[in-house]
Amino acid sequence: MSGIRLIAGLGNPGPEYARTRHNAGFWLLDELAWQLKATFKSESKFFGEVARANTPAGEVWLVKPMTYMNLSGQAVVALARFYKILPDEILVVHDELDLDPGVARYKQGGGHGGHNGLKDIIAKLGSPNFWRLRLGIGHPGERNEVVNFVLKKPRSEEQEQIDGAILRALDTLPTVLSGDFAAAMKTLHTAR
Repeated sequence: MSGIRLIAGLGNPGPEYARTRHNAGFWLLDELAWQLKATFKSESKFFGEVARANTPAGEVWLVKPMTYMNLSGQAVVALARFYKILPDEILVVHDELDLDPGVARYKQGGGHGGHNGLKDIIAKLGSPNFWRLRLGIGHPGERNEVVNFVLKKPRSEEQEQIDGAILRALDTLPTVLSGDFAAAMKTLHTAR
């Protein structure tokens, strides 16, 4: 089984979005880059901030698309094509309305569930078969409140729960990088 060679964290660029729920993918990637001592550099040909990290499982690319959420696929596909990375070697980290704050889940394939970043990646990649790390942010309860909700900062207790989920997910990443998703899922999905 192949491991992960590209991790994309989804979010929106700019200080006005930095602490909003929609940027949970950026938060995880920033922490991961710090742990791996990798430095993000702006790469216009990859439409984002890119870092390369060496891990015991091999080299992994990290990307934070700077195209805004709805065009996240541009950065993911540009990197994947350039480095000949297959969909099942890609992990996309994103905020998830259907999970409560503090919950994180791995999943491979499936639909986009209305998430515009995932929708664009599926369309541009031509495949839904990449891995996802879904970081729960909760749901506002009303469908017409979703856009407003994801573009706001979480309450402080929600932020603590999301940060905890990010740290638990990061603990499982070495296992994911080596390709053992079953073990990573068992660990992460039973943690709380």
